[in-house]
Amino acid sequence: MRSTKRLAAGAVAAALGVTTLAACGGSDGKKTSGEASGSGSKTVTLVSHDSFNASDPVLKAFTAQTGYTVKVLKSGDAGAALNQEILTKGSPRGDVFFGVDNTLLSRALDNGIFTPYEAKGLDRIPADVQLDKDKHRVTPIDTGDICVNYDKKYFADKKLSPPQTFDDLIKPEYKDLLVTENVATSSPGLGFMLGSVAKYGDDGWQDYWKKLKANGVKVVDGWEQAYNTDFSGSAGGKKAKGDRPLVVSYASSPPAEVIYADPRPTEAPTGVATGTCFRQTEFAGLLKGAKNEAGGKALLDFLISKKFQEDMPLQMFVDPVAKDAAVPPEFTKFGAKITDSATVAPDKIAKNRDQWVKTWSSLVLK
Repeated sequence: MRSTKRLAAGAVAAALGVTTLAACGGSDGKKTSGEASGSGSKTVTLVSHDSFNASDPVLKAFTAQTGYTVKVLKSGDAGAALNQEILTKGSPRGDVFFGVDNTLLSRALDNGIFTPYEAKGLDRIPADVQLDKDKHRVTPIDTGDICVNYDKKYFADKKLSPPQTFDDLIKPEYKDLLVTENVATSSPGLGFMLGSVAKYGDDGWQDYWKKLKANGVKVVDGWEQAYNTDFSGSAGGKKAKGDRPLVVSYASSPPAEVIYADPRPTEAPTGVATGTCFRQTEFAGLLKGAKNEAGGKALLDFLISKKFQEDMPLQMFVDPVAKDAAVPPEFTKFGAKITDSATVAPDKIAKNRDQWVKTWSSLVLK
């Protein structure tokens, strides 16, 4: 269900499969990147979605600090990766799982795939993102905001103010302008729908989507198609002559548009409708049955260290959770500050998610 195909992931061109991100020597000076993860192994395996990325210097710092080399097993979108770990519960493919978010957290916890571990440094993480703080089965790693993005040039040319809220999107002046992702197959799509649940409540969100459908919303399978093909404001969209100036993406997409442009523009070509956002939090956990449990614990400690947290924004275009981690200036200069992002309690998502998806599908896709 969940796809974390952020703009950054496409730009970095992360490959599906097994990737060794650090091949430094262990504490004895010998290369250990080829060792199997197991008892006494100096390789620790991180299972993740395709969008995980970290810089080589940071991963080498982890190896120098602990003696462990990180191997990353990328397994498609996070929903697919999580499902594989559920199927292999007790005999996991790696030691740590990264990428389960607050929309799917209950599925992971209910299936018991994690061993509790209280990571060192949790006192630097705000309590409101520690959604399993009583048992410590998962550790919060990053946050991001799923929001409608808009093509600045389109709205300037039309002399039309871009929408800023959920209510704006159903106004007639924005008819046939929005493309979003399928709730059943995409993380941004699911997050946007949950944002409407938070905004309009259990009794109002269905009526909102009826109005959005009547106003010409287009639904595609995933973020890649929505952003890089149908959206008129992205680099990919321009090449594909996308004709939709509104798209469900991330608050961090405008900085990514600038950073990966050549030459770099002086301002982002896209903006964020700040009243349409849903807060997403990603977690990592020690997999039950991990062959290298000690290495997995060391990696979880490192994922919330200041060094990794400050590297992460420009690698995966997400916000750090550690209070002492600085945000890159590009985020401040080119991004939008989201102060009132919507949330839905994980237990409520767990109770209603499947039915909400079915209801949404019957309302919007038929």
